[in-house]
Amino acid sequence: MKRLKILIAECKQEVSTFNPHLSGYGDFRIRRGTELLDYHRTVRNEIGGAASVFDQNSQVELVPAYSACFITSGGTLARNDWQRIAGEFLDSIKNAPPVDGVYFCMHGAMASQEELDPEGYLLAESRKILGEDIPMVVSLDLHGILTDRMIEHSDAIVAYHTYPHVDFFETGQRAARLLLRILAGEVRPVTARVPIPALVRGDELITATGLFGQSIRLAQSAEQGRHGLSAGMFIGNPFTDVPALQTYSFVVTDNDPQLAEREAIRIAETFWDHHERMQVELVSLEHMAAQLLAQGQGTVALVDAADATSSGASGDSNAILRTLIQTGYRGKTLIPIVDAAAVKLAFAAGVGGIIETTLGGTLDPKRFQPLTIRGKVRILSDGRFRSESFGEEWEAGLSAVLEYDNFTLVVSSRAVSLYDRSFFYAHGQNPKNFQAVVVKSPHCQHHMYSDWCAKMIHVDAPGSSSANLAYLGHTRCSRPIFPLDQDVSFQPQARIFRRGFQHS
Repeated sequence: MKRLKILIAECKQEVSTFNPHLSGYGDFRIRRGTELLDYHRTVRNEIGGAASVFDQNSQVELVPAYSACFITSGGTLARNDWQRIAGEFLDSIKNAPPVDGVYFCMHGAMASQEELDPEGYLLAESRKILGEDIPMVVSLDLHGILTDRMIEHSDAIVAYHTYPHVDFFETGQRAARLLLRILAGEVRPVTARVPIPALVRGDELITATGLFGQSIRLAQSAEQGRHGLSAGMFIGNPFTDVPALQTYSFVVTDNDPQLAEREAIRIAETFWDHHERMQVELVSLEHMAAQLLAQGQGTVALVDAADATSSGASGDSNAILRTLIQTGYRGKTLIPIVDAAAVKLAFAAGVGGIIETTLGGTLDPKRFQPLTIRGKVRILSDGRFRSESFGEEWEAGLSAVLEYDNFTLVVSSRAVSLYDRSFFYAHGQNPKNFQAVVVKSPHCQHHMYSDWCAKMIHVDAPGSSSANLAYLGHTRCSRPIFPLDQDVSFQPQARIFRRGFQHS
């Protein structure tokens, strides 16, 4: 039996186009060839999941090509840096030996200064290199934006089914199994996609407990049913303001366009029935402080999703810190913040040293004004650690723990994901030991905070990933769209995508 050569490549980033600080090449971790597989086989992410399936098939030979994976989300990718990454990605495809199939791991919410659909571009250019007959399966984050080009130039799309995301590994497995079925000639994918004019946020998006979960469970049923191959929803990243930004349902079937259309519309209609409840109730900074001052025992989580680094925000917001100082809050408080200049001063002073510095407002100075503090250096680190969630390597750059009055400030040189407690733990801080902790993520797995915190306060703070979407100022996405416009109507219409490749 002929061995199947399967190429694997990755290009992943999620951006907020409202973050004025541009992302660059240095914000990606680049891996080539065998290094790609050596790393991903050690962590529970998409490529790790796909490899676990391929490795069980003695007839599969993997061809690892290239990986550009964001260290954390950020601002729009700078023009020259995008061109470099795209060039390296496509060169790796050109230089690879002939292959029978391709698995691409992507995100779906990239944007560069000149290319507003980077994933679609890479897929279109890869198709030119590989030809029309090579099956390509792509995995994406459900916060991706499912453009025409993405579907037109791939044979099937597979998306996460969970939020908060806990199915990276399983998504890769689903993608790998589907690709093997296509290669075996068992199935011929056809895709239906329904655009939905909505941008959504809030607790109802938690798939285990929220209303959004109803749509996801319909999608899972469609995927697992007779003739089903893949299905899901893309709720987009509301902070990636590009022309195709909105919500989408999609269903991939085995050569059954009517079934794909019917199921995609059913999923979309179920979503639309609940879309108005998929918003978050925010508390002003002033009311946040009042609630905190009145709080009794237990830790209060101050959810600053407006500065969520995993959503593309800059991470340098000091808005909550400033408010707590101004209102005289004296509870022991833990706060993460990005400020490379403050870290540099801390390293110069050394552990135990006293520094006077400004904090915050270095990357997004229009939203955040630098705040002067005088603090003691408690811990210095290189900012390298493994994530609590999935064991991935994370890099915060040189980092320092500063004590300023009742505030413990964990300061990094660069943004790092904060959807779990890894950054705090890596710097000797347990959030349970504080009366208040600033959580710069819209949602975390329940055990991270909500299961044990006495209260979760969702704060209406400034920032480039604010859930107060009207505040951001979208200019590119299709209008009208909920909640930016009033009286938005929805008539579900499915578009069918089919690739006509023949594979022997």
